[in-house]
Amino acid sequence: MKKIISTLLLLILGLTITLAQPAFSDTVHFEGEKHFSNVQQLTFGGDNAEAYWSYDGKYILFQKTSIKEGIPCDQIYMGKVPTKSGEKFMPKLVSTGKGRTTCAYFLPDGKHIIYASTHLGSSECPPTPDRAKYGNRYIWPLYSSYDIFMADTSGKIVKQLTTAKGYDAEATLSPDGKKMIYCSDKDGDLELYVMDLATGKEKRITQMLGYDGGAWFSPDGKKIVWRASRPKTEAEIKEYKELLAEGMVAPTNMEVWVANADGSDAKQITSLGQANWAPNFTPDSKNIIFCSNHEYKRGFPFNMYLTDINGKGLQKISRDKGFDAFPMFSPNGKKIIFASNRNNGGTRDTNLFIADWVE
Repeated sequence: MKKIISTLLLLILGLTITLAQPAFSDTVHFEGEKHFSNVQQLTFGGDNAEAYWSYDGKYILFQKTSIKEGIPCDQIYMGKVPTKSGEKFMPKLVSTGKGRTTCAYFLPDGKHIIYASTHLGSSECPPTPDRAKYGNRYIWPLYSSYDIFMADTSGKIVKQLTTAKGYDAEATLSPDGKKMIYCSDKDGDLELYVMDLATGKEKRITQMLGYDGGAWFSPDGKKIVWRASRPKTEAEIKEYKELLAEGMVAPTNMEVWVANADGSDAKQITSLGQANWAPNFTPDSKNIIFCSNHEYKRGFPFNMYLTDINGKGLQKISRDKGFDAFPMFSPNGKKIIFASNRNNGGTRDTNLFIADWVE
């Protein structure tokens, strides 16, 4: 569910947008992207997103859909990041190949991963929502068959981490790998939970009405950042609850929140309007990079922005005319990986890109 991939985002706010651009405008590096250098494209075709680094910075995990390649809905792939000129990126499947998967993350040992999957519910891809029923708006399905699993990097599942009825997904880990933060609707709302992986004991750390998800620990382990919706008017609350009862959520109005690692002292750090999401920390834990469409009333494009941990000093980082999102810095802070529509030849493909980060 965490996937806001470009082919689906075209429906945000009821809009249908054609992303086809003249071939001459295709590039891997747009003018004004001063923080990027040596941009390299890793994938070519399909929908590739949510690429996250291993703790040693040598590998990435990501999710992929490619009808042409016989991948009808997202599966998890792992690949070694090329370090030499001409070296190919050769990812391998590490999920079961069944159901739909999302939100993979490495453990510190580099030998195990966690991800959410619907494969226990069915080996088939779960049905997508009939968006015509909701006025052709973008709607996220909260598949109740999603649970979170631990697997080794050969693809063998070694442990099921969540078993509650309902949606459990969007998991990441603390810097020491001992705690997992994830989103669940087990208590009737979309809330964040922190689980001790060794004992399975957990604590709910958000309490406000609205969607809380896509959370990350800061590299120093002291803070968390996440995206949240906060329906306020009677009509907004009614709509949110009605969609939730149907196993759906409309992620078109979200802001970035920060709190202590235990959920205390939670505060909203953006008030930009529209969809502000996929937040993540810089390696020094002092700044947040996130994705937003707040500059565009039509709801598109999406670009990446940088702000400090208090929401001050907003900088626009990327300049694609379509979709730039899911940024993550390498552990040493020297590189950044993200998903983008750039250089897709006028198609709707979303690919992965790595760039050297320039301060």
